[in-house]
Amino acid sequence: MVLVHEWNLQELVAKIGREREQRRFALFFHDTHHRSLTAREQMEAYDLRNYDGVLAFGKVLTDLYKNAGWAKRAWTWHEAADVRVFYPRRQVTQTTELVWVGNWGDDERAAEIKEFLVEPVRQLGVRAAAYGVRYPTPALAALSVARIKYHGWIPNFKVPEVFAAGRATIHVPRRPYATALPGIPTIRIFEALACGTPLVSAFWSDSEELFHGGKDFLVARDGDEMKKHLKAVLTNPDLAQELAARGRETILSRHTCAHRVDELFQIHEELRS
Repeated sequence: MVLVHEWNLQELVAKIGREREQRRFALFFHDTHHRSLTAREQMEAYDLRNYDGVLAFGKVLTDLYKNAGWAKRAWTWHEAADVRVFYPRRQVTQTTELVWVGNWGDDERAAEIKEFLVEPVRQLGVRAAAYGVRYPTPALAALSVARIKYHGWIPNFKVPEVFAAGRATIHVPRRPYATALPGIPTIRIFEALACGTPLVSAFWSDSEELFHGGKDFLVARDGDEMKKHLKAVLTNPDLAQELAARGRETILSRHTCAHRVDELFQIHEELRS
């Protein structure tokens, strides 16, 4: 069984597909990006004729592949948390109130980061730290004005320690996921909840009911609501503890890598039959 990620070159994808003609193995194209919707011409150029199907990380993308005829078959295969890596680090000392782990996003969420991170932190005066890459000079200046300490790139296996060092975190989806791709949260939500970190998320439509909005994490529809929720989480230990417990419980019951492996074997059995 071979999984090919969507960011490989089109030529490589086609070459592996041709190899599939000569040998017997299951071959899937794994799509974890919004490009199928926002760059359709680019995705249409991928030759998936020899692939058994597409594994898309949301139903809206699964339906797109089927309706566009880009692949023989398509299945929804959501993101998940590796709970061997992402789990609460009780021994880490909390050194800040809010942590944000995320890249600037190449202007896909520049305005949203300012609304849901920079301004609430500035107005509340909370201690905050940010990790990520591709922050242009104006973005770094905005973080500085809000007194958000910028730490740059961090390896993913270190992220649980960063979550543990803060009392809460936030999620700011990129604009395509918030406006055009309902039901698709990025992996950072799964990882934060697996670490038992109280989370406040900017709004995205959980059309596939992966989580219990308002119970696993709080949802903010605008900057004012983000500020309100952050203040509540940071001043109410019982609320923070309840969110942390409920969020981690949902991950452990539905969204671990082990769950996804089981789903993948079910897909493989479907192919065999």
